[in-house]
Amino acid sequence: MVVYRIAQSLSRARDISGTGAAKYGGRWNSKGTYMLYTSANSSLAYLENLVHFDELNFPPHLYIAEMELKENGLIYELPDKKYPAGWQTHDHIENKLMGDKWMVEQRFMAIKVRSAINHLESNFLLNPLFPGYHDQVTINYIEPIIVDARLIK
Repeated sequence: MVVYRIAQSLSRARDISGTGAAKYGGRWNSKGTYMLYTSANSSLAYLENLVHFDELNFPPHLYIAEMELKENGLIYELPDKKYPAGWQTHDHIENKLMGDKWMVEQRFMAIKVRSAINHLESNFLLNPLFPGYHDQVTINYIEPIIVDARLIK
C-alpha cells in the first residue's frame, strides 16, 4: 500500500519517527505521543497541509514523500460508528485519547481514518512504536512541490 506525506524540509520528509506529531500533537494524538500522519493520495496530503498555512506563514519549501507500507493485516480501519460525535472539530479530546491509546497499545502499524477535510478520502496514522515498524515502512521517493500561488490566497 502506498501513502503520502508532506514535510517542510528534506530532512523532515526523510524522518518517519513521528517526532513532529509528538512535539506538537495533532487531530489524533496528544503532545508526547509519537504518530506519523500520512494520506491515501498525494492530493489529500497536500490539502491536509495547506489548511495550516496562509500567505504570511507559508513555508518556503514543501516536499512530498511517497511511502510503501507492507500489507500484512496490521492496518485497522476505524468503522464509521466508532467516530466520536463532532470528531472533525479542532482539538477534539476524544480523538486524541483514541489515537494515544492506539499508539500505546501497538496492536496496529497503521490506523485508517477519514479525512476531516474531505470525508470521502482517508488518512493513515502510522505507529512508529509498532514492533518492526522500520521494516514495514519504506520511502519510495521524496521530491519538492512547486506551490501554485493561487492556493495560498
